[in-house]
Amino acid sequence: MTTKYSMIAALFFVFSCVTGHAAQDMHGVKVEDSIALAGTKLQLNGAGTRYRTIFKVYVGALYTTQKVNSLEDLIAAPGPKRISLTFLREIEADPFGKLLTRGVEDNVPRSEFSKLVPGLIRMSDIFSNNKVLLTGDVVHVDWIPGTGMVITAKGKVQGEPFKDLDFYKAIMSIWLGPSPADFKLKEGLLGAK
Repeated sequence: MTTKYSMIAALFFVFSCVTGHAAQDMHGVKVEDSIALAGTKLQLNGAGTRYRTIFKVYVGALYTTQKVNSLEDLIAAPGPKRISLTFLREIEADPFGKLLTRGVEDNVPRSEFSKLVPGLIRMSDIFSNNKVLLTGDVVHVDWIPGTGMVITAKGKVQGEPFKDLDFYKAIMSIWLGPSPADFKLKEGLLGAK
């Protein structure tokens, strides 16, 4: 009998190694180990939770073609990239859009910020048009080479792509820059914890 159970355990172990983990759970959000974007398989670089004071706001997950350890690594990495935000509480979209603008302002030199204003106004309009982000709503910020930065909210692409790589870098600095929205989230997205 013991041999039979040992054999079953060994088969289970082999099966789990072959199939791997399909997802991890973070506060009830399923974070996939890999996704497909623009015909390319991306691996989970890291994930974490955005807190505002003591409240959980969203789970963020960063997907890339290769491991990145910094904002510069992310920008230099080939192929498409995605940051996915799954909301854990209801928030008004307009103030969230303003917080994104503030995040860029905190991370980009003042001399470069003025060039980003038209794009930031467009971003703000995207979030204003969505009114409210509900618990479970998902926002994707994708970089697709040859297309640009595509924002998807609640399953719908929001407006035209943002073509400028510098603008994408500025947006990603909100989470990965020197003054990120949440240092623990930055560590999680970069796989540091």
